[in-house]
Amino acid sequence: MNDLAEILRREIAAAGVLPFDRFMGLALFHPTLGYYERPDAATIGRQGDYFTSVSVGSLFGQLLAFQFADWLAALPGGPVQLVEAGAHDGRLAADVLGWLQLRRTVLFERLEYWIVEPSARRRGWQAGALEQFTGKIRWFAGWERVPATGVQGIIFANELLDAFPVRRFGWDARAKSWFEWGVALDGDRFVWARIRGAGNGPLQNPSSTLDPPSSSLWTVLPEGFTIETCPAAEAWWGQAARALREGKLLTLDYGLTTEQFFFPERSRGTLRAYRRHHATDDALADPGEQDLTAHINFSALQAVGAAAGLHTAPLASQAQFLTRIAARTWQPRSDFEDWTPLRIRQFQTLTHPEHLGERFRVLIQSRDD
Repeated sequence: MNDLAEILRREIAAAGVLPFDRFMGLALFHPTLGYYERPDAATIGRQGDYFTSVSVGSLFGQLLAFQFADWLAALPGGPVQLVEAGAHDGRLAADVLGWLQLRRTVLFERLEYWIVEPSARRRGWQAGALEQFTGKIRWFAGWERVPATGVQGIIFANELLDAFPVRRFGWDARAKSWFEWGVALDGDRFVWARIRGAGNGPLQNPSSTLDPPSSSLWTVLPEGFTIETCPAAEAWWGQAARALREGKLLTLDYGLTTEQFFFPERSRGTLRAYRRHHATDDALADPGEQDLTAHINFSALQAVGAAAGLHTAPLASQAQFLTRIAARTWQPRSDFEDWTPLRIRQFQTLTHPEHLGERFRVLIQSRDD
């Protein structure tokens, strides 16, 4: 059992059953032992556990930069901010900033690039990777550190929210109520166990996310039907929305609408573990040694943003979003780089319907001054 597993074992011994969001939070974000505190070279790409749009190549960041430039240019004069949340190893920031510096020099001069990154270790990695842009970038440990004047520009996150710790709930068909899944021990092995509500009875519905789109589903949901909720992602989105004074807020990520969480094929939920490019349902194995992810609820995020006064664009797949951008770069007067065979291959990977193109979706919300 590794050091992180021993920490979890002690917490379970004290709690009896540990809420899964606590387990997931430590497995991914423990300050020294968490999965995301490992160098990205060990987790991303062909030799790692999974691919990302950024690891495909620089085209992804350059297409985003092309779109961001149009949005930023439409804002009033003066400084504008491009805020990346969860900048991983800094490669996406480097691709975006490099393109803007080369192709949008006037905009680049008025641009402030902010990174919201709670991990001190990651902030250090990013600073090293982005050394050429020293003076252009500011780091903030959280939204509470962002200037009170807010953001005039764009806030974006790429493959961030799907890693926020989730709560897992199962359906008790006899009691017609939800119960929460936690983590217990069977010897040295981590196992799923129910968390009892007050008085050891069933939980009251803890989230509107758990309300099926049709009341008739209450009568047919099978025993143990599982769904995840992510209060942390919703709270984070609300903070970002309130920080946006004018401009766009967007995320590119795994996700579903509330209705889609109740499809029969998702009866076991969306939580998955990834290791060496293989997906598994065993999210409790080897904490800190495998990636954990669960689909975000776009309906919930839309509602949070709307409550903060944002307007919502139609949800799009990554393929639709990038294809619309690429189509503008193909116009005769575009100053985008030539579409070399390498760029075309990257674009095909980013938009492939069986891979990144349909797997990721794009939520865009906006606030006008």
